[in-house]
Amino acid sequence: MATDIFSHSWLSGLFADDELADCLGASASLQHMLAVEAAYARALGATGVIDSKIAEEAAELIEAVQPDPAVLKTGTGKDGVVVPALVQELKSALPDHLHAAIHSGLTSQDVIDTSLVLALKRVCEIMASRLRMLSDALDELIKNQGANKLQGRTRMQAAKLITVADRLQAWRQPLAAHLQRLEELSPRLLVIQLGGAVGNRAAMGENANAIADFVANALNIGNTPENWHARRDNIAEFSGWLSLVTGTLGKMGQDITLMAQQGIDEIVLRQAGKSSAMPHKRNPVTAELLITLARFNATQLSGMHHAMVHEQERSGSAWTLEWMILPQVIMASGCALNTALRVVDSIEQIGQIDA
Repeated sequence: MATDIFSHSWLSGLFADDELADCLGASASLQHMLAVEAAYARALGATGVIDSKIAEEAAELIEAVQPDPAVLKTGTGKDGVVVPALVQELKSALPDHLHAAIHSGLTSQDVIDTSLVLALKRVCEIMASRLRMLSDALDELIKNQGANKLQGRTRMQAAKLITVADRLQAWRQPLAAHLQRLEELSPRLLVIQLGGAVGNRAAMGENANAIADFVANALNIGNTPENWHARRDNIAEFSGWLSLVTGTLGKMGQDITLMAQQGIDEIVLRQAGKSSAMPHKRNPVTAELLITLARFNATQLSGMHHAMVHEQERSGSAWTLEWMILPQVIMASGCALNTALRVVDSIEQIGQIDA
């Protein structure tokens, strides 16, 4: 039974984001881990560590393996990570003469972190696309209604008249900055993790850097000579970016809820929520949700910064905390962007105050 808000039987009607759920779910994670293991096997062959034909045969079989989810679940409960059970499933599925191509020189965190990056690559593409769509939608709204008059307010008190465009630019302008930030941080985020047992690639021998080059190219993500097993600033930076995005959308939601107040009536939304007790009400549910999601991510960001505190060369507790929080922040951000698009699309009229 689903208990989190993003997949709950009815709460998901408000919070669900099926596209991002597909990116972060168990099925996608498993396929990404198999892709990492297969790319690594091919790298061993390409660099002469093992016979190239054996490497290719192993890689093709690895990609086709369908591990038993029950075995993976039990293994994770015992080992704290899924990879030991996954490797055992691979060795059980592949003939003995191919075992040298399976996970030799890798560590569990290499597989899990690199598979996470493969998921985040798609997440970044989705987020960027939605930001552009929202910017375009606001441009269209400014074009159609931007000249309308609107009561300007400072500290929630009536100030001077402004145009609708003046207020909407405060919603729209940060979106371009967020896209630029994403472009800047992506080279730090979307890189392989390939450090081996203690992060120095020693277990991979003298071909370690060539192996890393091959794996990065095969997976179409960046390479880095530095391992980030215990250095999570890239993940924390991305989480901060997500919180900045939802903060911007939360400001938009806050403005809309105030404009929609009865007696203010500065905005008309085609879609509004009903009350079970007061039929006259038109609750700005989607605008309120933007505020909630912004506050949720701002709160979770503290947890992601706690998850940066790793001890020595690898942490179990800090890493596990990251697993708990990061998917929720991503899902909340995706929900916020989808919700913002719905809100803007539902604006029937804004402003037009008589001077």
